[in-house]
This record gives sequence, C-alpha cells and structure tokens, in this order.
Amino acid sequence: MLYLCLPNMATLHIFNPEHDIALASDLANFTAPHAGRQLRADMGFLPALWAKKDDAILVDNVEYAEKAWRRIAGRLSLSRTQRFLTKGQLADQSDIDTVRPWGWDKALKAMLKRSGVEESLLPSDAQLEHIRQLSHRRVAAALLPLLQMEGTVGEAYECTQASEVEDLLVRYGQVVMKAPWSSSGRGLRFLSTNRTPFEMQAGWFRNVVERQGSVMVEPCYNKVKDFGMEFYADADGQIRYEGLSLFHTVNGAYVGNILATEHTKREMISRYISVDLLDIIKQRIMNNINLDDYRGPFGIDMMIVSSQLHPCVEINLRRTMGHVALSLTPDDDEVLKVMRIKLTDHYKLSINKL
Repeated sequence: MLYLCLPNMATLHIFNPEHDIALASDLANFTAPHAGRQLRADMGFLPALWAKKDDAILVDNVEYAEKAWRRIAGRLSLSRTQRFLTKGQLADQSDIDTVRPWGWDKALKAMLKRSGVEESLLPSDAQLEHIRQLSHRRVAAALLPLLQMEGTVGEAYECTQASEVEDLLVRYGQVVMKAPWSSSGRGLRFLSTNRTPFEMQAGWFRNVVERQGSVMVEPCYNKVKDFGMEFYADADGQIRYEGLSLFHTVNGAYVGNILATEHTKREMISRYISVDLLDIIKQRIMNNINLDDYRGPFGIDMMIVSSQLHPCVEINLRRTMGHVALSLTPDDDEVLKVMRIKLTDHYKLSINKL
C-alpha cells in the first residue's frame, strides 16, 4: 500500500494593530498613520506568544522580530524558535492553509492578495463587510439592554441628527459622542452643558455622520475601573469564555494588562462588585450575542461605575491585548505581573513583577 506523507500544515499569524482605523476608512488601499505602522513594525513578533511551532508570523523585518522574540522568550524562559516571514516570502509558503490576523479588514486582504496569498485562504468581500458591520458600535448598544439587571448601568444611542445629541446632552448633562468605527482613544468627543456645548463639536459630528452614517452617544460615567471579558467563537459557532482582562488606559489608549490567574483576577474585581454578577453577565453574553458566521477571538470591554457594572462599553471583534495577556497567565495564584507596551525610540513589550 502506498502512503502519502503530507507536510505539516501551518497557520499564518499577523499582528495588524491598525485594524480598527482600517475598518473606519473601509478602503482596500489604506495607509495606516505613522504610529500604527511603527507599532506593527516593532511588535510584529507578538503572535509568537500563541502560535504553534510550525506556524508562520508575518513581520516587517525578520532580523528585528527574531531579536525581539529572543528577548521576550528569555524573559519567559521559553526555548522555542518561531518562523518569521516578510511579505516578499509569502508566495513561496506552500504549507500555509490558514490565515489568522489580529483582525480582518479590506486593507489586509488587499495586501495579502498582492503578496501572493491564495484567495481561497482569504475572506470574501461579503464576509469582510459583515465583519465591519458587526464591529459597528450599534452592535454593542443592542447587546447592552440584554445584559441589564440589578447592579448594572449603561445606555447608548445612535444619532444621525444634531437635535438628538442636544436632547441627550440636556437629559444627562454630560455625554460622550463616539464614531461608529474608531481605534482606542480616538473618535471620541466629550460634551458638557457647563463647559463644552454641542456647538463646539458640531463640525466633528457632521463629518462623522457624513463619513460613517451616524454617531453613538452615551452618558458620561464616573469610571472607577476598566476591565473586560475575552471570548472565542468556535468553528461550530459556540461562544467560549477565555478569561478576564484587567487593563489600564490613559486617555482611552491602552497601556498595560495585569498577568494573574483567573482566580486572582476575580478576587481583584470582587473588591468592587460581586463575582456572582460577573458570572451572570458572562453567561448572558454567551447566550445573547449574535455574531452570525464570525469565527475567532473577540473581547467585550466593561467598566465599574461606583459599585455598579457597565457590562458592555464596546465589543472588539478581533484579538485583543487581553487575549495576549491570557496567553501569559501564570500558574501560581501568588504571582502577579504586569504586561506593558512602552514607547521610547521603539515600542517594546515589557513583563515585570508587580
């Protein structure tokens, strides 16, 4: 009998942190801002933390990625090497049968096609548009009422007219306007009846409505703590809970994550709200979120307001830094570390004990 020895098939991993901005632009020929390009270049090795041995990781510079990975691998006492590739090498990789980026968008698909990746490995234009629509902030706003119960807070409205925003500002006194698609810390404008009336941001409102069709408006809350829950939509469409993400932001921009066991993170959250409430919200998310045929990682950002929980600030239909942190979860309940991304001359990943 003749046996065919098939090569091990591999997944191509891609860190494209400009994904949220690319979704907002909705362009195949999209050029990321300088900060996004630098973050991708400096941190392109990041998928090595969760990639399997035979997988490939797309980077801008192989030598730089290998050096950065050796530094982090040494810090984590990891001995494995990883395969890093540039765009120019993609067409020659016959063993790749799956592509898993940070997030899918038109710009990424166009780049991979130009680089020789088979179209059968890429999502269709219809699938990309579906992912984009599921990434609209209105999806989070629609999920929010399904999570409401005693101990929770949160409201969100989709507005297309200036009068709608002005009415909400009068009702709440302070609101935040959010572009439907935007990256962390961007696409937000705060209004206050005392300090920042709508007229000061009317031009921004009109521009966003013209480009993206609407603006989401929410009351401003006295936030005590940011955190999130990370999930994965399996191949059969089942939602799998991955873990808590305790993160820190400055002016809405990501700074770092706590690395701890799930038990320890639950204890930390229990200082603010009941973990029983967390468990109920987790189950309601898994029962009520409708992602249709989306498969892959996603996260839901939450926040604690006084002693209440805002259970759905936004949905990130992509991999998140929370997922990265989960790949570094320590085994010991007593071990507490912090994962940060620092910018000096380059973006660097640091992992240190608290």
